[in-house]
This record gives sequence, structure tokens and C-alpha cells, in this order.
Amino acid sequence: MQELRCYTWNMNLELLSHQDLSGDELLAQVTRLAAAERVSTVQLIAALAEVDSRRLYLGQGCASLFVYCTSILRLSEHAAYGRIEAARAARRLPILLEMLGRGELTLTSLCLIAPHLSDSNHFDVLARVRHRSKREVEDVVASLRPRPDVPAMVRKLPERRAVAEAAVGPTPPRAERLPPPAPSATVCPLAPERHKLQVTISAETRAKLQRAQDLLRPSLPSGDVASILDLALDMLVADLERKKAALVMRPRTAANSSRHARHIPAAVRRAVWKRDGGSCAFAGAGRRCNETAFLEFHHVTPFAAGGEATAENIQLRCRAHNQYEAELFFGEPFIAREREPGYVN
Repeated sequence: MQELRCYTWNMNLELLSHQDLSGDELLAQVTRLAAAERVSTVQLIAALAEVDSRRLYLGQGCASLFVYCTSILRLSEHAAYGRIEAARAARRLPILLEMLGRGELTLTSLCLIAPHLSDSNHFDVLARVRHRSKREVEDVVASLRPRPDVPAMVRKLPERRAVAEAAVGPTPPRAERLPPPAPSATVCPLAPERHKLQVTISAETRAKLQRAQDLLRPSLPSGDVASILDLALDMLVADLERKKAALVMRPRTAANSSRHARHIPAAVRRAVWKRDGGSCAFAGAGRRCNETAFLEFHHVTPFAAGGEATAENIQLRCRAHNQYEAELFFGEPFIAREREPGYVN
């Protein structure tokens, strides 16, 4: 208990020391810590590779390296799995540790790509996954080992309550809990340009799907679910882009509207959306944001400061960066006060 108190006290001191740093100093510190963590991870993986080679875990009373990592080193099962996979891959291809240490490859990406590397292809493949996200690495894996398309299938899932009662018996009334949320949709690549989508839908959505299949039979006799989904998304995306960015096939002549009005004309929204590529145009110290979700139209010179609703003064921002720039201009206390319920400026 005393050791735990000392550890907590030291950790609190460390946190307080970070509070005294300026923004630039804190970012520099975080950069150094991230680099140090990569070095420590690489050193641990290299050491685990040697422990595995010598089977030293056996002398520690562990039947496997995995048991040693989880029971002796107190790593989580996920962390142990990733580091063991990396250790065994790095014994075969030491360049993996070099790329991991330089931050060119994450541990997740290494575990995804390692089973598909050979002496003849690893230089080319590693060049393709360098600095890539998990999703992009999954696409590379799918190109290396394509899988066949999965057949379209719709089936009724068993009732959650029935499954639970069959497993553990009826739940007493006082102990009854809300059912867990439905599993989210998963999308994973099967091959280049081919992906598998798995999703749970309600009975109402199933009925809509059947109705769409019936209505499309003259032009789509097979009733292929993937084709129907593609058609539906075409219409949905077009409708959302029309509402959000005024993207239409035949734009109407822009009506005369005040450049000083808060409303952003459709012609301006179209121009800004196309110019910024439908993504956040905030440029930070290291990179442009490029986020495509929660987009908002942002006045570079704020409307409250006389900013006009013109294409030159309007840019796309994700919600986080729009809020961030508002706080920079007006100050965080002012923005926080405006968020209060019932506040009138």
C-alpha cells in the first residue's frame, strides 16, 4: 500500500510539471515521449525475440511466451499478442524493427502485414505500407492475398433475451438490464476494390429492402443486395450533397444577396466545397486536417467581425477546428459563455 501511495504521489508530481509547460513546450515534450516509447517498444520486442529463441520462459514456470508476457510481465493479452507476433517476424526480417523505431510502421500495421512478407517481396511491400493507416494496410493485404466475394445473405438473428436465458437461465426481475447495443457494421477488404459489409438491420429495414428488390425486379432481376445498396447510396449521397453543399446538376442563377448576411449563398457553398475537396481545410503546423466528417462552413474573418459570405472568406472546417478557431479569435471564456443554456449575446 505504501509503494502504491508513493507511485501515485510521483505520478501527480509528473502531471503537475506538465501543467507548467507552455503549449509549444508540451508538444515538444509529447514528441520526445512518443519517440522514447517507440524505442522502448522496439527494445522490448527485440528482447522478447531472444527470450523466445532461448525458451527462457520455461524456467519461469510458463508454458509459452504468451503466458510469460501476460503473467510475469503483466501485459494485456492484446499487447502480448502484438509484441510476440512482431518479435517472431523481426527475427526473420530485422528491417521491421528499424521501421517500427523510426515510426514508419505501427505495431498494428506490422502484425497485419508480417504474415504476407517473404524474402523476395518484403522491400516492395514495406514501401507500400510505410506511414499508412490500418485501413490502407488492410487494402494492401487484400491485394496480396485476395479473397473471394461473400454471397449476399439476409437471416433473422435469435432474440437476445432468449439467447441469454438459454445460456444462464431467466434473469430475476430486479437484476434485469437493458440489452447490449447491436454490433456496429464492419467493413473489411476482400481484394482490391472488393469489400465485405456485415451489418445488423431491423425488421423495418428488412421490409424496405424487400420492397426495393420487388420494385427493381424489371431492371435488376437478381435482386442483388450489393447493387441495391450502391443505387441507394448514390441517391442518398446526391441528396445530402445537395442540402449541404448545394451541389446540383443545374445550378440556378445566383440571386442577389447581401455579402454581409450570415446566410451563405448556394453558389458560394458550391464553390467552397469543390475548392476544398469536401474536407476540412485547416492547416496546422505539421499538416492539413482533411477530415471529411462533421464539416461546417467557416468564416475566415468571423461574421461578427465583419467577415463576408464570399468564397474567398469561407472555408470548410470540421467541427473541432471550427470551434478551435472561434476560441482563438474570441477567447475560450466567451465561447463557453455562449454555450450556456439561455445565454443571449
